[in-house]
Amino acid sequence: MKDVVVVGSGAGGATVARELSKKGANVTLIEKGPFIKPKKAYEHYENSDVGIELLKTACVGGTTMVTAGNAVRTCQKQLKKFGIKLEEEFREAEAEMGVGTLPDSHFGDGTLKIMAAAESLGIDVQKMPKSINPNLCKPCGKCAFGCPKDAKWTSLEYVEDAEKLGARVVENTEVTELIIKEGTVKGVRSHEKEFYADEVVLAPGAVETPRILRRAGLDAGDNFFVDTFVTVGGILNGVEFNKEVQMNALIKKSDDVILAPHFSEILVDKLSAQGARTRDIIGLMVKIKDEASGSVREDSIVKYSTANDVALLAEGSALAGSILTEVGVDPNTLKSTHARGAHPGGTAAVGSVVDKNLETEISGLFVADASVLPEAPGAPPVLTIVALAKRLGKYLGQD
Repeated sequence: MKDVVVVGSGAGGATVARELSKKGANVTLIEKGPFIKPKKAYEHYENSDVGIELLKTACVGGTTMVTAGNAVRTCQKQLKKFGIKLEEEFREAEAEMGVGTLPDSHFGDGTLKIMAAAESLGIDVQKMPKSINPNLCKPCGKCAFGCPKDAKWTSLEYVEDAEKLGARVVENTEVTELIIKEGTVKGVRSHEKEFYADEVVLAPGAVETPRILRRAGLDAGDNFFVDTFVTVGGILNGVEFNKEVQMNALIKKSDDVILAPHFSEILVDKLSAQGARTRDIIGLMVKIKDEASGSVREDSIVKYSTANDVALLAEGSALAGSILTEVGVDPNTLKSTHARGAHPGGTAAVGSVVDKNLETEISGLFVADASVLPEAPGAPPVLTIVALAKRLGKYLGQD
């Protein structure tokens, strides 16, 4: 029975820990942040300004605690180029996570108006696949703060499963470096503490993973993308869009640009001079598949918006404005948030830093988070990360 250390308890780390625990491995899951209740997740954001505002959290469950519960397949074509086929793992994950579209009862007036307006303009509109239990969900608009009803799947569920199967979970512990001897990983170090293992899986996210790898001498940290997004919105008096399930529809302009109904408190501040209240704002997120123009180093994170990125954001924002005007928003009230990024990845990409089995050149050292994605997904990557981690768990469980 082998010993495995998994670093990070988000979508990738929790999934690998669970899969290996099912196979009988001795798993130690190490998380920088604490155990919390999902409704308290908003207290554990660790945002940073890296040219755009980068959103991430540190707690058991990671950023899955503050997602909108979107569950779409991404990067399948790109990963197939490297010999990674995930059809079986996608099906498994979708079944376990309860992926499906929400019933009509969970679509608010604002979202329905946006969907109807887009369709009237000849734009393709779909219900967004969600990993949300409609029987528990009471629409409140708080998905990105942590679900107060525990209706949304988070990787906390997989962490708890792994614990029941014998995994040891170590919270409030930041892994600072790897223990390596003669080109083989032997464990990890957290300041003065050491955790020894036969194999190590890194999954603390696309910012921390490359920093750990670089300390071990690997050339990681380039190819950084974040799925840059803005939220465009305006005034529609009394719509109460802020209380709806967010991003409940998917409006696809192209493979590089998607739109989804989205409320942002930033727009309330921007429109307050025009008498807008929180209940009066309606908006659309414009998310692009940005170019991998950034880098992560020990003391810096840099992300540039390229000329192509700016053009895509402009195209998507123009379309968002057209849809919102069709909804009934006064175009004179239209505003946009600053650029933000919610899906950091690419910094330990497959084909560059890891092979098709997600192993680095250091024997026994693997990566199982968005760092391994070769390109920006341009859409929520949680389901893809879970599928990749399931595949890795099966591979490691063969021994």
